[in-house]
Amino acid sequence: MSHSSFDLPALLGGTPVRPQGPPDWPRKDPAIDEVLEAAARGGLWGKYHGPHCEQLTEELALRHGLSHVVLCCSGTAAVELALRGVKVGQGDEVILAAYDFKGNIQDVLAVGAVPVLVDVKPDDWQFDPQHLEAAFSPQTRAVLVSHLHGGIVDMPAVMAAARARGVSVIEDACQNPGATVSGRPAGTWGDVSVMSFGGSKLLTAGRGGAVLTGDADIAQRIRLHTQRGNDAYPLTELQAALLLPQLAQLGASNARRLTAASHLVESWAGILGFRPFLSNSADSRPGYYKLGVQYDPRAFGGLSRDTFARAVRAEGVALDPGFRALHSTHSRRRYRAVGELTNATEAGRNVLTLHHPVLLESEQMLDAIGIAIRKVARHADQLLALPAC
Repeated sequence: MSHSSFDLPALLGGTPVRPQGPPDWPRKDPAIDEVLEAAARGGLWGKYHGPHCEQLTEELALRHGLSHVVLCCSGTAAVELALRGVKVGQGDEVILAAYDFKGNIQDVLAVGAVPVLVDVKPDDWQFDPQHLEAAFSPQTRAVLVSHLHGGIVDMPAVMAAARARGVSVIEDACQNPGATVSGRPAGTWGDVSVMSFGGSKLLTAGRGGAVLTGDADIAQRIRLHTQRGNDAYPLTELQAALLLPQLAQLGASNARRLTAASHLVESWAGILGFRPFLSNSADSRPGYYKLGVQYDPRAFGGLSRDTFARAVRAEGVALDPGFRALHSTHSRRRYRAVGELTNATEAGRNVLTLHHPVLLESEQMLDAIGIAIRKVARHADQLLALPAC
């Protein structure tokens, strides 16, 4: 194979940097094999009730220092239940970032409330608390805040603004279980918080979620909604059993991911127009379900974010576009916007995310990511000629 073939991006006919592709998730784990074998032997996979959901509930409550945990079928369901728990209903307003997971705005709409979209910070495209005061109205019932792509929201500022107005806060910790936010575990700042155990998440059961709160009234309202002769939003015993060994390993795995992310950020320092999200707070340790990057097409000759991501994916690296901004995907009649949402618009166009499984691999594999990115960057002018997908 010629040297030029290795230098040329795979999307242009060259040899991929990682021909084996990105690492699979979930990883092979003897502890998970043991759970599955025990489930088959004992019939756990088909039982309504058993010890594992109770044990998972206790573990999550202990780790977060919260007295109430309600397990459920997904992170999206958890957000809806949290909204119902803080009594969000018809005609109420819920403030959230205009750059966020689309399920969050859809949950607000599902309970009959009005989403109020605010802009994100320019440096890391996270929820910006400075816009809260302009967003509050007599109809505001809750603020819904997500920590995204390895970024961390300034929760002390969010809580101070919400407390001054008597407004509830829902903390979406689906992307950062085990992270530390301003000196406290992620998911312990809000009146209620949510977790996700979806198939790609750091803690995965294929599907699943949890709602956590220290407020007995919130927990009771959620249970009144879910308990209908049986659990209408169930997490199964088998799912809970699969999550328990992952939860035990989470601290060590997150430490490895944090070290790997720091290595990547350092190795990318010379790539103009490719700036990772960073938490600059000494008392915060981000979680890396995704490692977010602010992409600037101007530094790559105008090459679009989507084509850049497609070229890097062809190299065997799981680099993907982020979310689309919520105000670009929903009718203006369905939400109220605060300000121009300039940064959120930019985020919707130019967020890139690196999927987390590679953060548990060797430094050699991490360095291959930088090789792939630089290879694509060198050939940006040729990639510009490719037809859009």
